[in-house]
Amino acid sequence: EGLRSITYSRRRQVLLFFSVLCLSSVLGQVSYSIPEEMAKGSLVGNIAQDLGLDVKRIQAGKARIHTGDSAEYIQLNKEKGLLIIKEKIDREALCGQTTPCALHFQIALENPIEIFPITVEITDINDNAPVFEKEERRFEISESAVIGSKFMLERAIDPDIARNGLQSYTLKPSDHFMLKLHSQSDGGKKVEMILQKPLDREKQEFASLLLTAIDGGEPQRSGTMQIHITVLDANDNAPVFTQNIYKANVKENAITGTLITKLSASDVDKGSNGEVSYVIGNSMSSISKLFLVTEDGHLILNGPIDYEKAKKYEIDIEAVDRGGLSDSSKVVIDVGDINDNSPIINMISSSNSIGEDSRPNTVVAAMSVNDPDSEENGKVRCVIDKNIPFIITPTSTNFYSIVTYSELDRERASEYNITVSCSDEGVPSLSSSVTLTLQISDVNDNAPVFERSSYEAYIVENNTPGLSIFTMKARDADWNQNARVSYILEDSSVNGVPVSSYVSVSADSGVIHAVRSFDYEQIKDFHFRVKAQDGGSPPLSSNVTVKILIQDQNDNPPQVLYPVQTGGSLVAEMVPRSADVGYLVTKVVAVDVDSGQNAWLSYKLQKATDRALFEVGLQNGEIRTIRQVTDKDAVKQRLTVIVEDNGQPSRSATVIVNVAVADSFPEVLSEFTDFTHDKEYNDNLTFYLVLALAVVSFLFITCLVVIISVKIYRWRQSRILYHSNLPVIPYYPPRYSDTLGTGTLQHVYNYEVCRTTDSRKSDCKFGRAGTLPFHNTFSAVLLSELNGPLLPSLLQS
Repeated sequence: EGLRSITYSRRRQVLLFFSVLCLSSVLGQVSYSIPEEMAKGSLVGNIAQDLGLDVKRIQAGKARIHTGDSAEYIQLNKEKGLLIIKEKIDREALCGQTTPCALHFQIALENPIEIFPITVEITDINDNAPVFEKEERRFEISESAVIGSKFMLERAIDPDIARNGLQSYTLKPSDHFMLKLHSQSDGGKKVEMILQKPLDREKQEFASLLLTAIDGGEPQRSGTMQIHITVLDANDNAPVFTQNIYKANVKENAITGTLITKLSASDVDKGSNGEVSYVIGNSMSSISKLFLVTEDGHLILNGPIDYEKAKKYEIDIEAVDRGGLSDSSKVVIDVGDINDNSPIINMISSSNSIGEDSRPNTVVAAMSVNDPDSEENGKVRCVIDKNIPFIITPTSTNFYSIVTYSELDRERASEYNITVSCSDEGVPSLSSSVTLTLQISDVNDNAPVFERSSYEAYIVENNTPGLSIFTMKARDADWNQNARVSYILEDSSVNGVPVSSYVSVSADSGVIHAVRSFDYEQIKDFHFRVKAQDGGSPPLSSNVTVKILIQDQNDNPPQVLYPVQTGGSLVAEMVPRSADVGYLVTKVVAVDVDSGQNAWLSYKLQKATDRALFEVGLQNGEIRTIRQVTDKDAVKQRLTVIVEDNGQPSRSATVIVNVAVADSFPEVLSEFTDFTHDKEYNDNLTFYLVLALAVVSFLFITCLVVIISVKIYRWRQSRILYHSNLPVIPYYPPRYSDTLGTGTLQHVYNYEVCRTTDSRKSDCKFGRAGTLPFHNTFSAVLLSELNGPLLPSLLQS
């Protein structure tokens, strides 16, 4: 497999071809040396071990080889952390005569970005024999050629280098000629054939020699060329160049046909022996394709030249006369550089995305920039767009890294297109650019935010359980799962009851639902808190206060407090016949437990015995006379008053007010004994009275016989008399008392009723009203059964 060696360096180095940046914490450069022509799959080295990396890091970091624009000859085995041969390497095709020959590449790792420079030197093996461009060469040499005359021979080319390259020449037979070698600045050997014994045409007109080129490799390789010599008549003098070395300069952008220099060689012979022609001695190399020498000695550019490929050319020129004598000279051509190459940007490693919580100076990309031009034309300066949180910094010669400059915020910018522009310092300047697209990955750094700082919603009482009250919304500036908001009802209580028994919150939509049917008369409003939580890890949350107000519905009819409606007695208001217009008969007092306009009450006279005699106050419920009472007016007056609230639809209650038009109570007693009650009440009363009368009559008749017998015996001895006086004062229930004096009940009326138990008629005593004179108003309690006891009915009421 060849020799492999590893060297380590802990400092920055300037390599022959380019400097390599390592972004790891310790700069470690690894070098290997392998022979050319190794078989595919051969081991180069254990890169994981040599870099001190774990194989898992190589796999997790998506390790890859970056070679720029050059072909890949080495590949990385990620499973084992080995470098192996990908393609067979031919050192001569890769580097030519350049030494040392090396492959320079980088191993790039991600998460975090690390760049490790690797150098693999390719050593030469003797796989090429010296080769002559032509298989034979012919010379015509005058027999008068003097000893020491020089004849330039073509050089053999051996692509190998050092000992494996061309080392020597041999010439056989060597009776008349010898070889002389001259070392060239390019490492080659110039060979001349020198006459060491005079020629004699009469003895030998033709001669054949074998020139052999030999390298120094093992095994040794060689190449041959046949030399044919024809001996001519006398030619005394050889051509002579005016200069041993010619120097010239030419720009790399010079066009074909450009004159490089004028060569001059002279021959003192006359005639054809004095005619000199010029030929290029580097016949096998590319020089013969790039340059042309005319017969008169003009060296002309014959093809495009490139400073980046060759900065200097050395051309061997031979001047030959017609007699076969020659002289040689060298032309050294320096190629002038022009700024004809833009900077070449190679992205070694780059991140597709970076977290928004990345710290400043985080590396997001590493690149190499090269300009093949020289001096100012090859000096490069790189910049990136302004007003972005990234900067580009040079890390070493021709290497740059893009790092974060300030904090990132995905919510402000989720993507950046970073354009790197590199320009040289030539005139005019040339530039190139590359754009890197970088996604900013989200981090859960934003809590959900409600659209309002607090919410207030209304719901009408008597709602259906499950009714949607309203929808709240919270937005999260993050992305994807981090922005997925869930709504949670926080634990609390309302009047000692968990709030969850009142409302619920949809976790996904934020819809507030009523769990129960609300009653305005029991609860008018309540508060609770809702939490919005995102789906990040860890989750972030915020909360908001929600106030629910119950709106009243007209679900309660008015309740009449006065006059009190009883089942067994009639309450009558007495109006003297002397009452004037506007006389206050009584006041209907009613309340409505609803609120607002649902509790605004109005009073109307629905029916009346004489509608022309009384009216009811629309707002206060006061019953007053609207004309003078006359003797023709009936004693019994029955008024039906309807009390309505202002709700939609309105609810109502009715009350019957009995009025006696008389100056004294005995005057109306007989009239009210037969007073007709409501039909429904009379029907029920009649049924129960008949039933009770039948039972009582049966018992009475049964007991009467026994009692009469006893009574006859004892009636003379005792007589039982029983008298009783009972005051009756109607009152309002405490829950309807008007404490502020602003309600519908403006006056307090007191009544006192007395009755004897042993007479068919009752004497009544009338008390004063709180604000009315005695002769203006009174109330009488008339029992449906005048003989019945009064106390039980009073206690029941």
